[in-house]
Amino acid sequence: MVNRIVLVGRLTRDPELRRTNSDTPVASFTLAIDDRVKDAEGNKVTTFIGVTVWNQQADNVAKFCHKGSLVAVDGRIRQRSFIRKDNTKGSVIEVIADSVQFLEPKEVRSIPNEEFFEDEAPAPVEGNNLDSIDVTDDDLPF
Repeated sequence: MVNRIVLVGRLTRDPELRRTNSDTPVASFTLAIDDRVKDAEGNKVTTFIGVTVWNQQADNVAKFCHKGSLVAVDGRIRQRSFIRKDNTKGSVIEVIADSVQFLEPKEVRSIPNEEFFEDEAPAPVEGNNLDSIDVTDDDLPF
């Protein structure tokens, strides 16, 4: 059996960093993922997925990510059961992240609580402009 998931989306809130009794860092956040297909009225459909990440990755996510950050999550799905305060049973399905990749330039990640929209491209990062490179077909290995 295989339990593997890869998601790309934006954080809906700042990550919440906690520590266990043994001082292990654990961070949780919600990832918003837009579907490619719109609903019957033509509106964008968004799915919200809870994510939990542990250890050094948790510290990194808490330090470098914020509401609106674009990330890729690689992990596994877990269903967790619990008892509510009113004694009813509940369950939640969440992703346990093995890795979280930051998909924006460092300059964009360092602006906390900044709103980014699909039609707004982040400013180009200096040194990543490849338009000025002169490459001929003879230079290519294939």
